[in-house]
Amino acid sequence: MQPGGPARSALRTPPVQKSRRDGAVPHCCGEPKGVISLITIIWSMNASVCLTLAAINFLVWCKNRETWANLFFSLLAIGTAAFAFCELWMMRAGTPAQFATVLKWAHVAVWLIVVSLVAFVRLHLKAGRPWLAWIVCGLRTLALVLNFLVGQNLNYLEITGLRHISFLGESVQMAEGVPNPWIRLGQLNLLILLIFLADASITAWRRGDRYRALAVGGGAVFFILFSTLQSVLVFWGLVQIPIMASISIVGLVAVMGYELSSEMIRAAQLARKLQESEAGLHEIEERMRLAVEGVDFGIWIRDLARNEIWATDKWRVLFGFPETERLEFDHILQRLHPEDRDAVRLVLEKATEGDGSDEAEFRVVLPSGEVRWIGSRARVEFDGAGKPILVRGVSHDITGRKDAEQETQNLRREIAHVGRISMMGQLASALAHEINQPLGAILRNAEAAEVFLQNASPDLDEIRAILADIRNDDQRAGNVIDRMRGLLKRQDLDKRPVDVGDLVSEVTALVRSDAAARKVKLDEKVPEDLPLVRGDRVHLQQVLLNLILNGMDSLNGMDKKSRRVSVTAHLNGAQTVEIAVSDTGCGIPADKLAHIFDPFFTTKANGMGMGLPISRKIIEAHNGRLWAENRNEGGASFRFTLPIAEKDASK
Repeated sequence: MQPGGPARSALRTPPVQKSRRDGAVPHCCGEPKGVISLITIIWSMNASVCLTLAAINFLVWCKNRETWANLFFSLLAIGTAAFAFCELWMMRAGTPAQFATVLKWAHVAVWLIVVSLVAFVRLHLKAGRPWLAWIVCGLRTLALVLNFLVGQNLNYLEITGLRHISFLGESVQMAEGVPNPWIRLGQLNLLILLIFLADASITAWRRGDRYRALAVGGGAVFFILFSTLQSVLVFWGLVQIPIMASISIVGLVAVMGYELSSEMIRAAQLARKLQESEAGLHEIEERMRLAVEGVDFGIWIRDLARNEIWATDKWRVLFGFPETERLEFDHILQRLHPEDRDAVRLVLEKATEGDGSDEAEFRVVLPSGEVRWIGSRARVEFDGAGKPILVRGVSHDITGRKDAEQETQNLRREIAHVGRISMMGQLASALAHEINQPLGAILRNAEAAEVFLQNASPDLDEIRAILADIRNDDQRAGNVIDRMRGLLKRQDLDKRPVDVGDLVSEVTALVRSDAAARKVKLDEKVPEDLPLVRGDRVHLQQVLLNLILNGMDSLNGMDKKSRRVSVTAHLNGAQTVEIAVSDTGCGIPADKLAHIFDPFFTTKANGMGMGLPISRKIIEAHNGRLWAENRNEGGASFRFTLPIAEKDASK
């Protein structure tokens, strides 16, 4: 791609045709009058094609300033068109000076072609070593400077004459003169350009982008190599044809133009598909909006970077905000119930610092004073650095559900209370005996004290002992009454750390008299080092009491010597304690074992079938599990688990 004619001095010009140093070209050297020049048509068409492609890609770049590859392709096409005009001008040159001037300016077109080609390959293939690219551009720029400073141009120190040759049926000009030694710099530049193009093509191929590597990289190497060889052979007089480098470069422009056009077509197809997808998404979004409105949901989005909140009209209605009011996060928090604000703020903080999801239920106090329960779920989006940037959420009114839950809880509490009263009825005779014993002892001790006081000198030590017995019996009776009152009192769950040993002892103390009356041996085995559990003492007493009474009921009709109910406890894993109430009765029939926790299912003649269902609900409210199983040695065992206080409190 090095422009110029044969590098020969005037003395060495072969006598093919007469050369002229100056003056006008004979008429035979120009275009024949009245005949269309094929050379002019070919070179003009090449230049026109290049300029058309340049204009199209320049407009593409103007529409999208990020498509730099299109801009450099446009410059490459402009440089190719300019070089084609220079070639045509040199073939029609009338004097050596005119040829030298055109050849000098042709190197500007070559510089534009080389620099644009390097930039295009770097951008389009995303390959090519940067240092090689800088060397190619630097050497070509240096060659362009020398082109204007040394000799008539980079090819010749001096063009001594023009020689006419026949080409495509016409007479064209070729230069003869003294070669410029700096021409080797231009030829070295073209060699390094070929190395850069080959390296970029290999990199793209290895990366898997083989089509581009072949089309762009391979095409560039082929056409640049062809034009360079043709220019070198012509310059050194090895072939007798004019410079036609622009023909090869036009081929390169055509290949690159086809590649860019294919990409633009693919981009247009993708844009059309995207537009169709967006239309489909718009329809889906509209359907989702209708669906969300139909199920009474409100959607909100919080932009953390801009500190902006957007919400649907339904969400504004739920929280009592007008449609025109700007939403601020602090204002929304103020709308929440004072007891729920800190909890909601903590949930949001954990979501932005954790897995990005949160779920909360809270109360909203409307401007009218109405309190509304809201359920909300949200998802946090993070940027590439892991910083939260957006929160999307949905909220809905759960007041009806909360009211139903509260009503169910009240009903459960009432049923549990009735169950405790029923159990107290079963224990009435035994509890009466428990109370009568200390009351009778108090009466007898009081009578004895009265007798001692009738003496003139009563024994004060004996009276003190009698008074101590009276105080102990009174405390004993008071404890029985306190335990009864605690079980009979209505109350909500109040979970606190509970000692399992104390819990079992308190319940067995209540039923020990009844067990003795039934001839049932009551055993308890609880390790002293058992950790505390977290629960409501009264409700757990109710469960344990119900299971013990059921165990004693199952022993009716059994041999009095084998009647036994045992209460045991042990650590079950690292997080729970298991408590078991076992009996030596007949066990539970296999066909009824799966139904014993169903409401109103009972195996007793006078039973209601509510004791076990209530007990299971109480245990599940403590995050535990209650189940039943038959023992291999006979009888049944009811087991339930309770979370350890420390583990449960840390959640």
